[in-house]
Order: sequence, then structure tokens, then C-alpha cells
Amino acid sequence: MSLKKQDEMDHNAWLKEQDLTVIETAFLTTLIWLDKRLRIVDYLELLETMYYRANLQMPKSHTEQYDLDNKFWYWYPLYSLGSLSIIAYLVAAVSGALLGFYYAPSTAGAAAQGDPTAAYDSLVMIMTDVQFGYMLRSIHRWAAQFMVAAVFLHMLRVYFTGSYKEPREVNWILGIVLIGLTLLFGFSGYVLPWKQLSFWAAQIGVEMALATPIVGEWAAQLLFGGFTLGQATLVRMYILHVFVLPFVVTGLIALHVGIVWVQGIAEPH
Repeated sequence: MSLKKQDEMDHNAWLKEQDLTVIETAFLTTLIWLDKRLRIVDYLELLETMYYRANLQMPKSHTEQYDLDNKFWYWYPLYSLGSLSIIAYLVAAVSGALLGFYYAPSTAGAAAQGDPTAAYDSLVMIMTDVQFGYMLRSIHRWAAQFMVAAVFLHMLRVYFTGSYKEPREVNWILGIVLIGLTLLFGFSGYVLPWKQLSFWAAQIGVEMALATPIVGEWAAQLLFGGFTLGQATLVRMYILHVFVLPFVVTGLIALHVGIVWVQGIAEPH
């Protein structure tokens, strides 16, 4: 395998000859457009070739040993949890972006005394005044909860089938980081309504941060803007939930899926 430029090919004519669905045509058209400019396929093939050359001693999988179709595992329900969690993440991301047009990250009011805050009022407005607002927020909340459950079950499946073993240790560690970030996603989203439950959940978060040895006070300052809750806390949770975690989690998911693509489906040990 080399990165020598391949012969020119009429991809549009090739696409017309294929019997493809609309989704397949759109995917291949996008891939061809990107590949002509970035040579994505060449680099991915080179990466895969280098990986297998460096892992010549890797034992045969069950499907290789018994000459079965590796796609067999795609149809096994417990092997779909990773894909389902990514779908839930995409649904939560799109619905969350739409909610962001109406949400106001302001603590004006006194959540600790039970008074409604501006952030909570904006959520009430979304659910009562915005067309399809109730449905939109429900989709966002259920997608987030489904994602947490799917990621947790996915990790259990990986552990009990031994899919974390050599040579997939790095992807297992990456998965542990992702489940931690998923929980942080859920926590930051839970705080955003800034009602009483959110306020006291944030207070528990501050206490947990302060209980951390050595870096406790620094962590409380960084995540919550101090040791007492206020506008700085809500703004930090908002920035974390909307501007930091989406980019970090999306990048790590892409890396996680890329490693799975290179290494193949992990079968039970």
C-alpha cells in the first residue's frame, strides 16, 4: 500500500451504474467528494495495513477460525449498544441545539428559597409557549437518558465478553473516559434548569469536588466558579454542556469508532 495517486475514475458514471438507495448514494457522493480533496480512503487503508503488519501475532477470532461472516455480530442485540448510544447522542445534540435558541443561562431569582429563576422560566416558556417545545425538550431528555443507559450496558457487554483484552486495551480506556464524560454531560444538563433540584445537585457537586484530595479547591473553582453557587456556576455548567463537552465527546467518539473500524468487531473471548 502506498499513497501514490490512483488513476482517474469517472465516479459519477460508476454511481449511476449501481443500484443504490438514496442514503447510500448520498453517503458515497459525500465520501467521493471528500476523498478527491483529502484522500481519506488512501490514508485509512494505509492505517489499516500498518496496524495489521504490526499485529501479525494477533490470534484468530472465532469468525476467522470457523470461517464465518464477521458481520454476524452486527445482528447480535448486545453488539448494537454502541451504535444506539451514538444515535441517542446525535438526537440529543440536535434537540439540544434547538433548545439553545430559547434557553437563558441566568440565575436571576432565588432557587434556594424556591423562587423561579430566569433559567427555569425560560424552560417553562419552551414547554408552554414554543410550538413543539414540550416535545423537543422531552426528546432531548429521553435521548440523554437512553444514551447513559446504552453506554453503561455497552461497557458491561464489553467487560463480560472480554472485549477489553489485548489488543483493545486503548479503546477500553477510551470507553471509560467516554462514560465519565457522558455522566458529566448528564450532570451539567441536570443543573441547567436551575430549579431547587438542580441547585442542590450542584451543591452536592461542589461538596464532592471539595472532598477530592489535593486538587479539591482547584476543581471546585474551575467547575463551579467558587465554593458557593451563583451565576458563575450556571455559566460554567452551560459552557461545559454546550461548548466544551460536545466537541470533546464527538472527537473521542470518532477516535473510538475509528479504532473499532481498524481492529474489527471484538468477539467473545
